[in-house]
Formats: sequence, C-alpha cells, structure tokens
Amino acid sequence: MLITCPHCHTKNRVPDERATQDPVCGHCGQALLSGEVLSLTNAADFDKVVAGSELPVLVDFWAPWCGPCRMMAPQFEQAARQLKGQVLFIKVNSDEAQALSQRYAIRSIPTLIQLRGGQELQRVSGALQAGQIIQWLR
Repeated sequence: MLITCPHCHTKNRVPDERATQDPVCGHCGQALLSGEVLSLTNAADFDKVVAGSELPVLVDFWAPWCGPCRMMAPQFEQAARQLKGQVLFIKVNSDEAQALSQRYAIRSIPTLIQLRGGQELQRVSGALQAGQIIQWLR
C-alpha cells in the first residue's frame, strides 16, 4: 500500500502485512503509522497526506472552545491506538483550517469524516466513545 509520510510528505510503499509493524519513512526515518493522531491545519499538507494514503482516513473536525470536542479527544486518541496500522487518524482545527471546513461543509463539531482515496465515505457529528468510533468505522 502507498502511504504518504505525515512529516516530510514523501510517498512510501509499505507491504500490507507490515502496516502494523511500525514502518518508517524511507526518506526522513520517522514513523509512518505510529498510532498517534496527526494534527493538520494546512490544506496542502492535508491533501498530500489524505490523497496519498491507501489506508482509510478518519478526520475529526474540532475546535478548542468546543466542550464535546475536548471530551471526545481522548476517545479519538484511544481509537487511533487500537486501530494502529489500519486507519490513519487526523484532527483538523476548524478555526485554523477554515478552507478545509468549508470544503467538507462542516456545520457542527465535532464531525468525523471517513475518507478513502480522498473521497468521503461517511460522516457523523457529535461526540463518540472509542468503541463507538471503532464500530462506526467497520
């Protein structure tokens, strides 16, 4: 599968069976799929990472002033750790990335959008528990 490094944006080919074995970028040496949530605020970086990934991508549109967003943040991180190597988890601050929020017509937060190949598959708004996020992705 093809995975774009979230650090240097180099495209890396990773065999499917190695996706859960902590692959690193061949260019910068940083972890490709660390099980951590990536924060992206730049639309160009977002496009490089999302469009360049053959893994499913789950994007959390949130804002720091949003109480439900802050309550869901640890649950989102827990789901990212549990689905390490299977799904790429990204957070987008809707206040800082207004162009991305407009592109995806974000009307309420938190909103989760599942993407594959840059195309939206499904979305849900409202705070979810880690188990609910995982179940929703399946």
